[in-house]
Amino acid sequence: MTTYVLTAIGDDRPGLVAALAAAVDEHGGSWVDSQLALLAGKFAGIVQVDLPDESVQGFLSALEGLEAEVGLAVEAAVAEQTAPPGPARALRLHLLGQDRTGMVREVTTALRSQGATIDGLRSWTREAPEGGGMLFEAEAELRLPAESDEADVREALETIAAELMVDLELDAPE
Repeated sequence: MTTYVLTAIGDDRPGLVAALAAAVDEHGGSWVDSQLALLAGKFAGIVQVDLPDESVQGFLSALEGLEAEVGLAVEAAVAEQTAPPGPARALRLHLLGQDRTGMVREVTTALRSQGATIDGLRSWTREAPEGGGMLFEAEAELRLPAESDEADVREALETIAAELMVDLELDAPE
């Protein structure tokens, strides 16, 4: 059995996920995990699949055909089998403030300085109430190594939150 991580992108239309799932199934594979999204009219996804070794070449050929068939470009990479991460603490981050350039860079730089890993990040903009401009909002799932101090992470984020003038919440996931 070989594990692959697939990245897929195409113009949004019905049937993209069905075509990819069919290729996995037709080659005896198992759809293990995925994150799929629609942004600005584009469908994008990342999918982990397990495939029997004898089916890999046929599967990779089938992926190449998906772009011509349904407009879905798919890249496949063999997943590296790594040791599971050491002890870690999970945190959830929520950020809300006036939209401005550089916000994601500043937040992620502060997280990196504290050794935090971002397991998931979703961000979006929306109109502020009463014509107050655009708001930027983000939610992230973080993982801190056991040796990291949550108070240091909070302090690093609160420092930039004050500079960016955003509300920030950092707590354990529910």
